[in-house]
Formats: sequence, structure tokens, C-alpha cells
Amino acid sequence: NCTQATEFSLAGFTGDLATQVTLFLLFLLTYLVTILGNLGMIALIRASALLHSPMYYFLGNLAFVNLCSSTIITPRMLAGVLLGTKGITYAGCMAQIFIFGLLLVTECSLLAAMAYDRYVAICHPLLYPLVMSPECCSRLVTGSYLLGLTNAVGQTISMSSLFFCRSSAIDLFFCDISMLISLSTSDTTLSLVILRTSSSLLGVPSLLVVLVSYVAIISTILSTSSAEGKRKAFSTCASHLTALSTFYGALIFMYLIPRSDTSRAGDKWAAVLYTVVTPMLNPLIYSLRNREVKEAWRRLRKIK
Repeated sequence: NCTQATEFSLAGFTGDLATQVTLFLLFLLTYLVTILGNLGMIALIRASALLHSPMYYFLGNLAFVNLCSSTIITPRMLAGVLLGTKGITYAGCMAQIFIFGLLLVTECSLLAAMAYDRYVAICHPLLYPLVMSPECCSRLVTGSYLLGLTNAVGQTISMSSLFFCRSSAIDLFFCDISMLISLSTSDTTLSLVILRTSSSLLGVPSLLVVLVSYVAIISTILSTSSAEGKRKAFSTCASHLTALSTFYGALIFMYLIPRSDTSRAGDKWAAVLYTVVTPMLNPLIYSLRNREVKEAWRRLRKIK
């Protein structure tokens, strides 16, 4: 006899009051920076003609994805830390899985498109206007969202077939699909296969595109004679690769490395990296250090 769970309990981080207050303030500050940074980036790209180029078209979509992914996770987490509200309905959990699954794969695909854009711009500058045409950029962005939608539908369908009879406590601050699979009392073989296959087919190729693009970019930079140009280019690449390493490293740890249920102690903080930290860092690393962004901001201030 199995009664399907109608609600799940999110464990959060800690029961210590002082630590809870510290975490709440830290996560609240991070969320505010995330909202302001990504909204500001979207508004600036739309308002400034200087930023109407393929690179910033991708950045605007990445900012939108980061804004949405942070919003479906962080406010619920803040409420849990401050008020101790740990319950989330079954329907709410499935909705969170669908939306986050859509946004996660979309972000991976957008990062790959951005890396390819930089590869063409640096390694084949004469072909850049032809290769990165508005039609091509539109197709890349549309394809990113469609891949995200495919992942979300597949993951949600696989989860809806599972039953949760015994424990409904999730040792995390949001409804993570791998955690839910480990809680299910029904056969999870198909769900695990779908999860691993989706991660491998949709996430790994994006990572490979990023790595190959940056290897080619670095090779091209090394062949240039200007020492100052090398320094600036390497500084930019290092910043981008740091953000990418944090994002993809956390995802690989969470979804591609097999491990037992007793060895998941680092999952919570790995999840913090790609759900809370990365959406805050992206507008800072990819955009706010850019000269064109600073120049666009100065021009808008002069107009006002």
C-alpha cells in the first residue's frame, strides 16, 4: 500500500540560529546583486545602440536566464532560512524541476554559443559578419531554449512516474531531480537513465564547444606579437574560464559523477555554486569588466 506524497520537506542548511541569520543576510545580498546586475545588463543592452551586436545579444539572453533561474530558487530558500518554512507541495516541486531543468540546459547552450561567437571574432575576424549574422544568432538562441524545453519535458515526465511513500525529506534547499530519484520507492532505473543521458547529450557537448573554442582562442592569442594585447586577452579568458569552471564543475559533480547516498555531503554547496553564485557572477565577469559596457553606460548618463 502506497500513498503518494503530497508535500516535500526541504532540509535547508542548518538549525543553528546564528548561522541561519548569517546565511540569510549573505544569500539576500547575493540575490539583490543578482537581480540588479542582470536587470541592469538587460536594460543597458536594449537601451544602447553600441551594444547591439551578437556578443551582447547572447549576454542579454544569458542575463534573462540567470534572472529567472535565481528567482525560482533563492526566494524560496530565503523564506526557509528566515521563517523555517520547509514544506513545498508536490505540484510546486514538479514545477520547480520543469522550470529549472529548462533554464539550466538553456544556460549551458548559451555559454557554448557565446564561446563560439568569441572564437569566430578572434580566430576568423574577416568572416565574423557573415558567420554571426542576425539570423544565425537568432537560431542559436532559439535552439538553446528548445534544448532546454526538451530537457525539462523529459525530466518532468520521468519524475511524474515515480512514487514517494516513505521519506519525503529532501536534504537540499530546492527540489533537485537527483535527490528526488534517491527518495523514490518505485523503480528508478528509467529516471536515472534519462537523467544521465540528458546530462551527457545536452550538457557535455556544450562544455566541449566551450573548451575547444577557448583552446583555439588561446592559440591565436599566443601567435600575436603585442604583449599588451596578450595580457588583456588572457585576463579576459581567465575570468571567463573561472566562471565556466565553477558552473560546469558543480554540474558535473551533481549529475555525472556516480556516488552512494552516503557520500553526498558536498551536494548542497555544489548546488549553491550553480544556483546562487553563478547567476550573480555572470553579469560582473562577462559584462561589467567590458570597455564597451562602460562606454555605453557613460553615454547613457550623459544623455540623461
